Amino acid sequence: MNARAHTTASQPHVASYYAASSLPQPDHPMLQGDVLADVCVVGGGFSGLNTALELAERGFNVVLLETHKIGWGASGRNGGQLIRGVGHGIDQFANVIGADGVREMKLMGLEAVEIVRQRVERFQIACDLTWGYCDLANKPADLDGFAADAEELRSLGYRHETRLLQAHEMHTVVGSTRYVGGLIDMGSGHLHPLNLALGEAAAAHQLGVKLYEHSAVTRIDYGPEVKVHTAQGSVRAKTLVLGCNAYLNELNPQLSGKVLPAGSYIIATEPLSEEQAHTLLPQNMAVCDQRVALDYYRLSADRRLLFGGACHYSGRDPKDIGAYMQPKMLEVFPQLAGLKVDYQWGGMIGIGANRLPQIGRLVDQPNVYYAQAYSGHGVNATHLAGKLLAEAISGQHSGGFDLFARVPHITFPGGKHLRSPLLALGMLWHRLKELV
Repeated sequence: MNARAHTTASQPHVASYYAASSLPQPDHPMLQGDVLADVCVVGGGFSGLNTALELAERGFNVVLLETHKIGWGASGRNGGQLIRGVGHGIDQFANVIGADGVREMKLMGLEAVEIVRQRVERFQIACDLTWGYCDLANKPADLDGFAADAEELRSLGYRHETRLLQAHEMHTVVGSTRYVGGLIDMGSGHLHPLNLALGEAAAAHQLGVKLYEHSAVTRIDYGPEVKVHTAQGSVRAKTLVLGCNAYLNELNPQLSGKVLPAGSYIIATEPLSEEQAHTLLPQNMAVCDQRVALDYYRLSADRRLLFGGACHYSGRDPKDIGAYMQPKMLEVFPQLAGLKVDYQWGGMIGIGANRLPQIGRLVDQPNVYYAQAYSGHGVNATHLAGKLLAEAISGQHSGGFDLFARVPHITFPGGKHLRSPLLALGMLWHRLKELV
């Protein structure tokens, strides 16, 4: 049994602020010839890198294949917000995993951030990790939700400071009159995501993982052993991990049908003065509002405002990302009129129908594992996924992996051509509900 994919031309990193300010980007070779491995990992983003790293620490011989460059996809382009939690509305899964399972999943959402913290500390990764985050309330009802969130965090034994803010206190966090309150969380924060990916790749390489770039997978032969083909080579392995998320395309239609690629966009301003930066974000926190087409923003280490959001489900990028995003930034910070935008970029995030990360293995091919569809919580959830996958592959009892694997995920109707328009209609309905 085999699966084929259209060959994808290799591309360099997009012209983002992250690519322009990154650590050195070593060139890893293209796969040539036939190699053997215990595990073949497809995808050089956070999912693949962390699975490979965790497996290498357990003594596995791992080969990782990346179509473009390490961190080329969402892992190297995202907003850099490291926020507690996995999924949205986890209580909805109580009928599948029980109340205890829901609580365990919520605890894993806190553990996920700690995995990143420990990874950065252990391997001394220079990724500008900064602690402090604030959820922003767009309307009074959001504050009720924040109060419930804070109470739940206390019940879970969360060890970091959380604090509710009322409208008159918001100036201490953000220099905008747009918000009616907030929830501070000092256990979440922000970082340079591409530098984190590059640091993790260096750590994986040190541990013996063989990293190959410009090595798009063209075909997979499934069986008791898998054989993964590229244009100029192949990998034979006992186990396969697919960690491509929104960029899986048709490599495995069974999985790609369960994740919708949705566009997200970011602009980076010219560097601000210390006074300007302090006026916009006095505590240098990452922040995010509560709308469906949300805004999220933060300061970079060199005091640029990185402003992102505007999730697109149409499958088409705006013709001019800067012209599309700058008015959104000025709605929040009108005082920035005239400020130059130095970088603009976008990319695809993967969204599942129930907004829970999809972590499991194929029923008909139990030696094929996968992780995808992080729905905007990818920085931390990918790291948790890598740990859970490595535990399952190495035969450790992984209650966490089993919990995620038990949750069913529907295939988006209509095939790849109708998936995006159907979800765009669904998201429009959610946005209309916000106006009520």
